[in-house]
Amino acid sequence: HFGTDTAHLLESIVQTGPDIVSLDWRVPLDEGWDRVGHEHGIQGNLDPAVLLGPADLVRARTNDVLRRAGGRPGHIFNLGHGVLPESTVENLQLLVETVHSWVPANVA
Repeated sequence: HFGTDTAHLLESIVQTGPDIVSLDWRVPLDEGWDRVGHEHGIQGNLDPAVLLGPADLVRARTNDVLRRAGGRPGHIFNLGHGVLPESTVENLQLLVETVHSWVPANVA
């Protein structure tokens, strides 16, 4: 299931039987995952507006989403909803590099 601004519907979404639930940036990833249950995969949930900011913000917020996922299987990193047209290629590349190089603290 994919939606935006659906934090108030998470429990209802789970009742439809999805394997994976998409979270937008309005709900912290760890909180959303606790609400839908860890037997479901989660996709998300970086705020797309972060990509309009400086590199250190992109890196920090990307790492925050990954930290909140806790290295659990079933997390698909993604934006909370689409790439804004004003996003720079450099910030998109930094985002991908940050995700690819991330190692959960308990594994490192």
